[in-house]
Amino acid sequence: MSAVVEYIVVGSGCSGAMAAQTLIEAGKQVTMLDVGVQNPDYDTAVPSQDYLTIRKTDPNQHHYLIGKKAEGLTWGDIGKGAQVTPTRKHLSQLAEDYLPVESDTFSPIESLGYGGLGIGWGLQCWEYSRAEQRAAGLDSSAMPEAYEIVSKRIGVSATRDEASPYTMGDLQTFQPSPTMDRNHRRIYQNYQKKRRRFNAQGLHMGRTPLALLTQDLGQRKKYAYHDMDFYTDNGHSAWRPWMTVNELRKHKNFTYKDGLLVLSFKEEKGGVLVHALQISDHSEVTFKAKKLILAANPLSSGRIVLRSLGDFAQKLPLLCNPYTYIPCLQPGLVGKAAEAKKMGFAQLTLFLDEKNDHKDLSVASLYSYQSLMLFRIIRQLPLNFRDARIIMRYLMSGLEIMGVHHPDMHTKTNYMQRLERPGNPTGDALAVRYEVAPERLAELRRREKVCMAAMRSVGVFPLKRVDPGYGASVHYAGTLPYSQEPKPFHLRPDGKLHGTKHVYVADSAGFTYLPAKGLTFSLLANAHLTAERALRS
Repeated sequence: MSAVVEYIVVGSGCSGAMAAQTLIEAGKQVTMLDVGVQNPDYDTAVPSQDYLTIRKTDPNQHHYLIGKKAEGLTWGDIGKGAQVTPTRKHLSQLAEDYLPVESDTFSPIESLGYGGLGIGWGLQCWEYSRAEQRAAGLDSSAMPEAYEIVSKRIGVSATRDEASPYTMGDLQTFQPSPTMDRNHRRIYQNYQKKRRRFNAQGLHMGRTPLALLTQDLGQRKKYAYHDMDFYTDNGHSAWRPWMTVNELRKHKNFTYKDGLLVLSFKEEKGGVLVHALQISDHSEVTFKAKKLILAANPLSSGRIVLRSLGDFAQKLPLLCNPYTYIPCLQPGLVGKAAEAKKMGFAQLTLFLDEKNDHKDLSVASLYSYQSLMLFRIIRQLPLNFRDARIIMRYLMSGLEIMGVHHPDMHTKTNYMQRLERPGNPTGDALAVRYEVAPERLAELRRREKVCMAAMRSVGVFPLKRVDPGYGASVHYAGTLPYSQEPKPFHLRPDGKLHGTKHVYVADSAGFTYLPAKGLTFSLLANAHLTAERALRS
């Protein structure tokens, strides 16, 4: 067992990186425990050029576009992770071995990579409304300042427009949004002409706030519109949590230890023992800290708590945004030449808030489709492959993807439970049951039809509705809900695990409601607040 440290942070993803930065800035001694899978074979493979230039000039482009072993090619069912490119396959590497899930209804994406799920995060930085914060169990008096701190750290680009109450809220620290491509300029111009009619239906459209620089920030460079966003982080214009961890590793009071899967903890007088599995040889190692902050993601933090309490009977609740994506076509752009300056991130977002309560709303984000290449979408269109391959070459410039997310709340039918599995490296697996009640599902489908009708009104025509299955949204929360009452397997509002003296959870495990907006910006803000509260405790 190593010497006692002040703080142990588990995980290098978004919440772990942000909590650790807060602790380091306070001058505390921090050790981060992480599996930390990386992908060195691809680190320098992608040239710093735009997609069209690469397609025309790079003889080695197949190495990173489809993979050196063609690992980027997928067929059959769409399933989870179908859009993860070869350069980011390490995002989910080893997860099936060390984070096994047994379920017929839920297929999550989890990460043991260096940077966690943030390796492939879409960068959307939504502020939760006050109503959403309260429903999620977050401190609405402290969150605004936390959003500002996070924005200063990672760099957020946004636009104050008519949808700002849904996108950026009261955020003051931000850079200008990136320039829209022609697909989205046409959509937004058509929306503006009919805005009053849309607003009367509870529909609002605005620029998507992103963790993407449009102006240099320190050593990080502004976005170059290379449209290689799914393959590389050249220039570091898009924030990834491993970038923050890299900077923290320059501090003498920060220690990063990889190759370690945290299994459980045990409190003792004056601190907490943390037990971890060494991936290299499956031996166990123990660390001791005055305080432990779990930031492994809500599924893994739940696993660690269940193991620590030795519980196989306990069922933990689970939240996940139901998700659908819809390939669409702008006929006015069919046959047009490919546009050189593009981006793969969402540029516009449509909000459906029929109750005008800024809480029970659905969110449709809009993406141009180019650099992910046709082979990833061609099988999802209502055409045979031979004809689709020819036709889609001409339709490519008019393609648009609409991703629709819906909110989620706790129900008794959705839960996860630890199973004893002696043959697995961890000795267990996670059983998950997740379903949406028929009446609720009918409501979500109705909302999607409203969004599809809105797209037709702006000259964009949905081709097919694709259901990737529950868990594909990669938005998870609520496994250890916040509670004022001292309930087992719940968190205090400050993030401390009830029944413990030294254990905090800084990821979204505490959320008691999951809004339709992507949770990462709020996750980062909450991780900062949890670390601050651990400092004060």
